[in-house]
Amino acid sequence: MNDVRVIGVVGCGLMGTGIVEVAALAGFEVVAVKATAGAIEPATKRVRDSMERAVTKGKLTADARDAALTRITFTTELDALYRCDLVIESGAESLTAKRRLLGDIEAAMQPQAVLATNTSSLPLGELVTALRNPSRFLGMHFFSPVPAMKLVEVAPLAGTDAAVTAASVKMVEALGKTPILANEEPGYIVNRLLVPYLCQAIEMLEHGVAGAREIDGAMKLGCGHPLGPLALSDLIGLDVVFAMAQSLSQELRDRRFRAPSLLRRLVLAGHVGKKVGLGLYDYGGKEPIENQEIRECVHSLAAEAG
Repeated sequence: MNDVRVIGVVGCGLMGTGIVEVAALAGFEVVAVKATAGAIEPATKRVRDSMERAVTKGKLTADARDAALTRITFTTELDALYRCDLVIESGAESLTAKRRLLGDIEAAMQPQAVLATNTSSLPLGELVTALRNPSRFLGMHFFSPVPAMKLVEVAPLAGTDAAVTAASVKMVEALGKTPILANEEPGYIVNRLLVPYLCQAIEMLEHGVAGAREIDGAMKLGCGHPLGPLALSDLIGLDVVFAMAQSLSQELRDRRFRAPSLLRRLVLAGHVGKKVGLGLYDYGGKEPIENQEIRECVHSLAAEAG
C-alpha cells in the first residue's frame, strides 16, 4: 500500500490528543474527530497548551509549533476521515462502545485505508467482528503521556494484510516512536505485566502493608523505577487501570488481574488520578500527598471484612 500521509484520530481524550500532537509535529496532516458529545474546544486547548509547554521548555520552536497546528483539523464529523490513509480509534475502553465506534469509522473511511485501535486491554478478536474488512485492521497501542513515551505496541491479527502491518510499523517509526510487534493477546506485552503489578501495589496499600510514599519509594530505590506503581496508576488514570483490570480478569480468568476493592471505591468516588487532582495521591498542594480519604476507605473495608 502507499505511504501514510494523512492520519485520522477518533477520540479526543488525553491519549487521543497526545497522538494528534505527535503526528502533527512529525509532519503528518491530522484529522482529529471528537467521538463524544460536548464542545471540541477543550481538546484543541489541550494540544495547544502541550505544545506551548514544550516551547517554554526549549524542546520545540515557536515556528515548529505553529506549523504543526496548521496541520490539524478538529471536527465532530466522522465523514472527515474519508481523506485519511490511516485512522486510529482512541475512544472509551468499553467493548460495546468500541465495536460500535469502529463500525462507524470503517463506514466513513476509504476502503483501502488502515484502521487501528488504541485499546490497551480489549480482545482484538472480538473488536474485529464489527468490521466488514478485517484485513485492514490491527492494534496500535500508544502509552501515556504520548509525547514522552517511545513505545507503540503493534498487534496484527491473523487476518491482517502484511502490507497493512508494514505500513503501520513505518508510520510509527515516522512518529519518532519504537514499534514492537505483539500477538493479538489481551493486554499485549506491557499490560499483561503492568496491570498485576499496579493492582498488587494498590492492594498492599489497602491492606496497610505500607503507606503510598513508602510503596512508591521502595520500588523507585529498590528496583530503579522512575515512578512508583501508585503514582503511575494516578498518571494513567485509576479509571483506566480499573477498566484494564476488569477486561483482563474477565478475558484471562486469572486472579492476578482482579481489581482491588480500594481501586473500585476510588473510581466510584470520582478519585481517578492526577487528571482530576485526586486519586491515590492528592495533588492539590505543591507536592502530592497521600489522599486522606484512603485511610477512611481502608478502615471501612477492614470492618466489612470482619
